Amino acid sequence: MIPVTTLTTKEDVLATIAERAIGREAEGRQPFPEIELIRDAGLGALRVPRELGGEGITGTELFSFLIDLAEADADIAHILRAHYAFVEAQLASPDSDSKRRSLELVAEGRIFGNAMTELSGRAAGDTGFDTKVRRGPGGPVLEGTKYFSTGSLYADDIWVMASDEDGAMVQVIVPADREGVTLVDDWDGFGQRFTGSGTTIFENVGLTPEEVTVVLPPGQVAQRSHLDAFFQLYLWALVAGILRVVERESADLLNSRIRSFAHAPTARPADDPLLQQFVGEISASAFAAESMVLAAASLLDPIAETYAAGRTDDDLVHELQLRVAKVQVHLTDVSTRAADRIFAVGGASATRRSLGLDRHWRNIRTIVSHNPPVYKAQRIGDLVVNGNRLPTLPYW
Repeated sequence: MIPVTTLTTKEDVLATIAERAIGREAEGRQPFPEIELIRDAGLGALRVPRELGGEGITGTELFSFLIDLAEADADIAHILRAHYAFVEAQLASPDSDSKRRSLELVAEGRIFGNAMTELSGRAAGDTGFDTKVRRGPGGPVLEGTKYFSTGSLYADDIWVMASDEDGAMVQVIVPADREGVTLVDDWDGFGQRFTGSGTTIFENVGLTPEEVTVVLPPGQVAQRSHLDAFFQLYLWALVAGILRVVERESADLLNSRIRSFAHAPTARPADDPLLQQFVGEISASAFAAESMVLAAASLLDPIAETYAAGRTDDDLVHELQLRVAKVQVHLTDVSTRAADRIFAVGGASATRRSLGLDRHWRNIRTIVSHNPPVYKAQRIGDLVVNGNRLPTLPYW
């Protein structure tokens, strides 16, 4: 076990997680101890205001930390995606006792997972759900099945999206250990393998009225939300962190090679200008990814200020959406190509399982598959050519 009592700083936690990352994946071990490290060091509350027990860091500082965390272990960072998004949602909501209590729970160390996505005929981003909150004799009851429930396997509470009997879209916060909640670890993707992105089943789960909040009344159209862009940008922070590791490990790999080919331009691989070029391209990609993510994240605090003032600046949120879309369109191919370049640097020896270098391509390929960039590129083009604004739909 990790000696959690001795690890109190972000740097200590990140270093310990990084030391265990390759071995943990190779052994097939779920990162429960690492999540406890995050909890015990208070890192889940980085964005919670200081007066409520958190650190009150800026949006840019949060994404800088997320890149650091993904560099240490991309699974761990991905597990916490819904958690940090939940905090962001609370920060954007009007002042209330519920908001204050939710942020206090985060400051106390509770981790939030998600159960939002369904496998059905509904399109991704549809505001209706097959998962229902119905009226029961003793109060509200939750029924349904969710998939891709990233982080919920490791969470204390689950953030659920559902529909009620009136057709409203509702948010439910339910403890993960509530009777009737079943977490199934059946995610079988070739990348991000231990994020707990499996199935969540709700069977006659009793709720209190306080655990259910209407977020979109029947018949209303969803408004543009910065939270959708936050969810998307988060994935690219993971990619930026992984590319840092690819850069470092490609240089280490090249320096470790002791023989080249008779027809290579130099006898020593580390002196080979062609291989140096590959490493240089990887380094440039890592820099571009981090710079683009942080440039987009810099809008989070101005947006938060408008929410605190009781208004929404649609132009500002639109600009965040646009920046995040551009990040995705540019980095999808760039990041996968950079992760592939490490094998050009190392040759066949780089494919040894003991090195674990394949995890970078597998993880990036899995992450960038979350939302098709072709739709983003088309809408950016339509905006540039015709001035048509980006969609307000969730998940875009």
